[in-house]
Amino acid sequence: MFINDLNPVAFNIFEFEIRWYSLAYIFGLIFAFQYGKYIIKTNNFFSFKREILDDFLPYAILGIIIGGRLGYIIFYDLYYYLNNPTKILYIWQGGMSFHGGLIGVIFITYYFIKNKNIELFKFTDLLAIITPIGLFLGRIANFINSELVGIPTNLPWSVVFVKIDNIPRHPSQIYEALLEGLLLFLIINLIFKYKKTKGYASAIFLILYGLFRILAEQFRLPDEHLGYIFSFLSMGTILSFVMLFTGLIIFIYVKYNRQD
Repeated sequence: MFINDLNPVAFNIFEFEIRWYSLAYIFGLIFAFQYGKYIIKTNNFFSFKREILDDFLPYAILGIIIGGRLGYIIFYDLYYYLNNPTKILYIWQGGMSFHGGLIGVIFITYYFIKNKNIELFKFTDLLAIITPIGLFLGRIANFINSELVGIPTNLPWSVVFVKIDNIPRHPSQIYEALLEGLLLFLIINLIFKYKKTKGYASAIFLILYGLFRILAEQFRLPDEHLGYIFSFLSMGTILSFVMLFTGLIIFIYVKYNRQD
């Protein structure tokens, strides 16, 4: 059993707090985009230059923040924010949705490339390959913050999140870091190494993330104000099923409209 009393503040600059969650976003983007440049350099599959990622970075940040915030508001707590609209801007208090961030990045990606000579699926394939890096760091930050905690368990690797209660729980954030971050990264990079088909990595990312998230949700406590929908489905599970089926549709489309 591990006692989690970790400080969510990494360090202070004068009176300004630098939190682990902010550092996860910053270094997640830095590591992911640097790895993306390496992938572009070492693969003829991508017809665009490495510098395109430098141009895309501010768009990615915008898509993640706006999409993630609006996704949380719409999917998880719409009634509260309709009654407290000024709270929409209080991002530092938490409330970001991965699925919303994903939608935001998809829309901003389409806007970014529409006037450039870049194929949509090839660009999203690159994003699919590098995104698990950020997901891994984000879930580690969730663990440090004692948020998105797991359901109670007596397993030897259980964790007590003292900021929440004294109940041993599944470290669901670590499960997600290993599944959606490390394992997804290894699988999708291995597949891309041997099968460079336009749109394939994008489809595999959506399918595997959906599957891994659905699995991890079984060990994760649902949002308190939402609970389970239909008595057994969390909102994260429902959104991940949508993601999974979208990935399957893209996979079928790619298979029968193959253009490498």
